[in-house]
Formats: sequence, C-alpha cells, structure tokens
Amino acid sequence: MTAEELLAAYAADERNFRGADLMGANLSGADLREARLGYADLSGADLSGAYLREASLNRAFLSEADLSGADLSGASLRGVYLQEANLQEANLSETDLQEAKLEGANLSEANLSEANLFYANFDGANLEGTNLEGSGGFIGL
Repeated sequence: MTAEELLAAYAADERNFRGADLMGANLSGADLREARLGYADLSGADLSGAYLREASLNRAFLSEADLSGADLSGASLRGVYLQEANLQEANLSETDLQEAKLEGANLSEANLSEANLFYANFDGANLEGTNLEGSGGFIGL
C-alpha cells in the first residue's frame, strides 16, 4: 500500500489498515486520527507532524521512523517497535506504551505525561527535557 492509497482510503472513511506495508512512506502532516494501524510496517516512514490522536498502532513497526512533532495523544502503542525513531517534541500524553521498544529513540522535549510505560524499554533513548509527569511504570534506564 502506498501513502497515497492509504490517504485516499482514509478520506473515504476507511480506518482499518492493520498489517499494511507502509515502509518508508511519506505521511508527514497526515491526519490519521483513530486509524487502526496495528502490526503495520511503518519502518523509516515520515510521520513528522502527523495527527494520530486515538489511533491504534499496537505492535506496529516504526523503527527509524520520523514522528517529530506528531500528535499521538491517547493513542494505543502497546508493544510498538520504535527503535531509533525520532519522537522529538511529539505529544504522547495519555498513550499506552506498555511493552514498547524505544531503544535509542530520540524523545527529547516529548510529552509523555500520564502515559502507561509499564515494561517499556528505553535503553539508550534520549529523554532530555521529556515530560514524564504522572506516567505510570517508568522505572528509569
């Protein structure tokens, strides 16, 4: 599936993109609120500034993806793969990041307030200036 096909289907009220292959797709600034992208491959995708509020990305592959400035507030990211991803200044407030893999991710200045971080792996992640206020399960690096 191409980025253009996904955006056209989304505009036609489709929300289920479970398992879609969107590796390297350019979805910068896209409005994908409430999209279901579980198990989708978005490795290396450009989602900078994307609007993904309340989206479901459970077990999605977002390694090396650019999510800088993206709004993922309230999204379900349980078990998501975000190794080496750029989440600088992303809004991840109230997200479910339980069991997420964030090794080496850039989370500088990101908002993770009220996020569920139980069993999330932040090894080598950049958390400089990250807001963790009220987040549950964060046990440090």
